[in-house]
Formats: sequence, structure tokens, C-alpha cells
Amino acid sequence: MNTISVIVPTLNEEKLLDRMLRQFTPSLVERFRIELVVSDGGSVDRTLAIAAEHAHAVVINREGIKQTIAMGRNIGARSAKGSVLVFLNADTLIGDPELFFTTLIAEIDVPGLAALTCRVEVYPDERRPLDRAFHGFYNWFFAMMNRVGMGMGRGECHIMKREVFESVLGYADGIAAGEDYDMFRRLDQVGRIKFLENVVVYESPRRYRRYGYLFVTVSWFINFLAVFFLRRSILSEWKPVR
Repeated sequence: MNTISVIVPTLNEEKLLDRMLRQFTPSLVERFRIELVVSDGGSVDRTLAIAAEHAHAVVINREGIKQTIAMGRNIGARSAKGSVLVFLNADTLIGDPELFFTTLIAEIDVPGLAALTCRVEVYPDERRPLDRAFHGFYNWFFAMMNRVGMGMGRGECHIMKREVFESVLGYADGIAAGEDYDMFRRLDQVGRIKFLENVVVYESPRRYRRYGYLFVTVSWFINFLAVFFLRRSILSEWKPVR
């Protein structure tokens, strides 16, 4: 059975990290052989203390280098021991952890597979009608794109074998926004991407509440074009919302 490393990049996530890490209960960790790795980018709040309570490994940015989320994921992967790498964000909650990991185990060794991704929704207790419409469309769009062979996956949940991650040289450190699309473009060249339509993860709506869906969508699209044509992001920083 594969050992699964869940890698969580963080930066000043004291508000949400405890809830995120607590979903990996001792029984879940034991049953599915899960290793929790928190890769911190230089938090100055209680993030590191919270991570130390729950994670098996906490990677600290002792050099004080300003990290992109891609760098955080790569650094976390280098410290992880698992043969399967699951990249989740610090605000990501898994809808049904048993289903999530059972499905992962059933799918990850299928020949020709490069990576898995899944549906993303806003926290159910904070969901509004516009959230349902927005994420409903994007889940449909990402599922369709993967069905036609154009691999895509949102940054809230990426799953792949370590050997696949290493074969594409990990995430592009220098891409501040759109690194998920860049990664899946390269993954698509080595195998098939499967969108798990029966699996859902939830994210905080904090960015949508702060900036609105129009601004977020335009930012995504501009960076998508930049990554597609130039393999770099337009934004020099994907500003954190805490």
C-alpha cells in the first residue's frame, strides 16, 4: 500500500489551519498511512505552533526568502516521505475524507495516469447562490477539459505519484499565479489527468468576499494567458487574504 504525504503550504494561516489539520484524525492517518507535511513560507503569527501540534513534519523558512506557493509545495515535497503526494491548501477541507482516500487508492495506480483532481466548492456554511453558480460552472468546465484531454486542476487539490512529480520537475518556482495550470500542462504530457466528479473539497470564500468574483475571474484569465503563451505569470505576487 502506498504511503500518502499530504503537503500543505502555509503563510500566516492561524485562523484556518487548526481546523484544516484536525480533519486528519488519528484513525484516518493510521488507516490510510498518511503523513502530514506543513511547508511554511515565513509566518509571523501562530501558524508554526498550530502546525507543530498536528503535522508529522514542519518545514520552516529559516532563510527568510519570499516564497511563491509553488516553492512552498516543492519544498514540502522534498521533505515528504510518501510515494503519493497530495497537495492541499491551508484552507482546504475534504468533504468526505474516507471517500477521498479510498478513491485515491483505487485510482492512483491505474496505468497511464499522471494526476488526480476533484471538485472545489465554498464552505457549505458560508455558501451563497453566487458561490454555487460560480463553482458549479468551473467544476463542469474543468471536468469537461479533462475529458477531452486538456488536463486542468485547481490549486486546492492536486494528487500524483512522487515519480510523476519528479518526472516533470515539480512546480515552477517562479510562477506566482497560474502555477497550477502550468503544472497540469506538463503533467498532461506524461499521462492522463482524471477529474474525480464524486469527490469534493471545500475552500474558504475569503478571496471572493474581498475582491469579488469578477476581479478574481479576470485575474485567473490574465494569468492563464500569460502562463499559456509565456510560461510566466503577469502578477508578481498572488496577494494572501487572511
